Amino acid sequence: MKQATAKLNYLRIAPRKVRLVADLVRGMNANKAVAILANTRKRASEPMMKLVKSAIANAKNNLEMDENKLYIAELRVDEGPTLKRWRPRAFGRAYGINKRTSHIKLILKEHVTQSRSKRVSTERNK
Repeated sequence: MKQATAKLNYLRIAPRKVRLVADLVRGMNANKAVAILANTRKRASEPMMKLVKSAIANAKNNLEMDENKLYIAELRVDEGPTLKRWRPRAFGRAYGINKRTSHIKLILKEHVTQSRSKRVSTERNK
């Protein structure tokens, strides 16, 4: 089975926040996911929308898949490297700040529709 992939590495948004947006569209039709992401008011929704559009373009142009049958088969948000920064605090102390990054991997697949003749013949054999 053919599948189209797209990756986004080193996104400067914490994975915990990106996963909130990913949970909205996981398992959904690709075109419907783009519409939902366009109307979501989260900072992670714009890069996620670009990633879905990129995966759709990969499927259409490279693998010649039907754009209307695509759905999000897998959407994984992993933690990337953490940037460690310091802020001055009272009494000369230093306070650590972790700036987290995300890696996102998206896999699109095509819905497989079984032809009617095959379905009817399998039902008769039962």
